[in-house]
Amino acid sequence: MTIIISADHMRTDLFDFDLPEDRIALRPALPRDSARLLVVRLGAAAAFEDRSIRDLPELLRAGDALVVNDTKVIPARLHGRRIGRGEHEPAIAATLVKRLDGSRWKALVRPGKRLVLGDVVRFGREGRVCFLDQLDATVEAKGEGGEVTLAFAFHGAVLDQALAERGDMPLPPYIAGRRPTDERDRTDYQTMFAREEGSVAAPTAGLHFTEAIVEQLSKRGVALHRMTLHVGPGTFLPVKAADTTGHRMQGEWGNVTADTAVALNAARRAGGRIVAVGSTALRLLESAAANDGTLAAYSGDTSLFITPGYRFRVVDAMLTNFHLPRSTLFMLVCAFCGLDLMQRAYAHAIAAGYRFYSYGDACLLFR
Repeated sequence: MTIIISADHMRTDLFDFDLPEDRIALRPALPRDSARLLVVRLGAAAAFEDRSIRDLPELLRAGDALVVNDTKVIPARLHGRRIGRGEHEPAIAATLVKRLDGSRWKALVRPGKRLVLGDVVRFGREGRVCFLDQLDATVEAKGEGGEVTLAFAFHGAVLDQALAERGDMPLPPYIAGRRPTDERDRTDYQTMFAREEGSVAAPTAGLHFTEAIVEQLSKRGVALHRMTLHVGPGTFLPVKAADTTGHRMQGEWGNVTADTAVALNAARRAGGRIVAVGSTALRLLESAAANDGTLAAYSGDTSLFITPGYRFRVVDAMLTNFHLPRSTLFMLVCAFCGLDLMQRAYAHAIAAGYRFYSYGDACLLFR
């Protein structure tokens, strides 16, 4: 099921801002809950509060329901070479995007022009110890923009193990372009809630949580609920259209169980607030909600694109990181709190030295 809810069209240059390069975090805060937290309240006398993630329990209240995304990032970035077609074996980089079945994946490859149907790509790095000597994949189909279908020579759990041993964590380009991926990223770029494999990007608001924070939230009377949305590579794509109506979101698969829907509906009836941890949780909850805000079980794709003018149906507050200029994620937070307020919030964050993007600090937004 694909949902697209349109809002008022707006020029995309309204969502631009200048960010000094030194504000982009290349490593997460350690420990995780030591990250800074900017609290943004609409209409408050002091709109911005400079706090810490460790203050989150006291910023929420008993009866609130915190919703986290339990997707797990797969080591989706592979490096290899084309083989079997002449002596020249050009290097190929692939990012797995979507599993089609036990042995086939959709992937984005570079350079795509080096591959034709039937080509074989051999993945792995010289000297890297793997339980299999080689991992080969055949190009089964080609699409636009470097997208191909790769049919691997292995299947199921054997393939999963080979990918885990040969793959790298798919760090976003603004980090991967400035330093190499390493073993630390295998844990740093995974939330404590991760259990359902399928994402090629982390739901980064969840990276700030620790067992201590979760325990304090529980003592506060804040319930924690899980849902799954597998984050695709489209999350990092800038909006190139001049107007928001010219952009189309890539579909991402999500699941809200019936038990979670029932529990969240009960929390709302009792006066609790629904607090989404990240834009992924928010988009999936809004996709699963009826017009009156009632949630139901949901399983399928969503391509919900939220821009100013969107009427939120179920989410009352959200925890989220600081996002890219002219991105769908910055447009979402502007829809949540208002364009003017979020522009001022980001200006405050830049001036105050907050760290931006996936490994950066967070903000808590109240609608």
